[in-house]
Amino acid sequence: MRFLHTADWHIGKKLNGFDLLLEQADALDQILALAVKEQVTAVVVAGDLYDRGVPAIDAVQLFNKKIIAFNLQNKLPLLTISGNHDSSERLNFGTPWFSQTAFHLHTELTQAFQPIVIEDTQFFLLPYFEPFQARLYFEDESIKTLAKAMERVIAAMTARFDPQKKHVLVAHFFAAGSSQSDSETKIMVGGLDSVPVDLLAVFDYVALGHLHNHQALKHPFVQYSGAPLKYAVSEEKQTKGVYIVDTQDFSRSFYPLKPLHDVRTLTASYEELLAPEFYQSIPREDFLQIQLTNRGVIPNLMNQLRNIYPRLLGIERLNQVQRENQLEKVKKRADVPAEIVTEFFAEMTNETLTTSQEDWLAKGLQATSKQVEKL
Repeated sequence: MRFLHTADWHIGKKLNGFDLLLEQADALDQILALAVKEQVTAVVVAGDLYDRGVPAIDAVQLFNKKIIAFNLQNKLPLLTISGNHDSSERLNFGTPWFSQTAFHLHTELTQAFQPIVIEDTQFFLLPYFEPFQARLYFEDESIKTLAKAMERVIAAMTARFDPQKKHVLVAHFFAAGSSQSDSETKIMVGGLDSVPVDLLAVFDYVALGHLHNHQALKHPFVQYSGAPLKYAVSEEKQTKGVYIVDTQDFSRSFYPLKPLHDVRTLTASYEELLAPEFYQSIPREDFLQIQLTNRGVIPNLMNQLRNIYPRLLGIERLNQVQRENQLEKVKKRADVPAEIVTEFFAEMTNETLTTSQEDWLAKGLQATSKQVEKL
């Protein structure tokens, strides 16, 4: 069988105050069209269906509409869990009869140990949980960390393995070795915010949610799908999409999604931004973060530019960005004097030290060090 892996829909999320429901509806339509075209057997959604525990009415309406399209109209089984942004208590409402249409929505730890079987595969749907919930479930006071909790959780799942079938874990957490971005909420539980990937080795594939970059972790069988949209300016270089996984050999293919309105950084002067020949040549309907090259004060700047660029996220001065970048370089410099001088020379001249210059530097630092010792 083949299944589609997606996560982190964050329905109802706003970007710098801008509503994203149109963009989210379009992205979900693309995912559904892909699932139908590729004839997948099921769709996995690995948490964070909503952006808030108490979502707005229009967010709930959008979610209901799309779930009907996936599950009732196109008869696609849904294997879904709650994430750290979701309210497990609210999402849990209706799950007993949802499952009658193959809409499997797990929101409680107790549900994770009953696998959903589809053709040749057992799916274990593990919703986001905190260590105290595992401590109560297993009646084990020694469970203090997420890693310790996962040891017990995976052992309980393994006991339910059918050796004749493949095994997939659907979960929502931070896996050791992953990298985060600005739009994600960090999970810090019991002093440990990650799950060692070694614990997951009993599964054929681990379909993860929580991190919005599908390349956040490079691993043979543990995979983040990433979010379907860019939810921060820092994600502008990322390609968003979904995976389709084949359970025969657990090969996976990434399918990019095209955003209705992209997130971009635009560098220009105030005069350029107002010129029709400039703004008519770019996708000015996109979500834009502008780096302004002007140094002088410009009255009513944001309002004037928003008349032309309706999804203007913010404005920053380019010289300010450059100064911040320089400060970051200084902070990251090594404490070794020779390396500090070498890096500074390269930054100022765009050249490297010659052999003679390296010798002079070494002798100079050696002489200086002897003077310091005498003091």
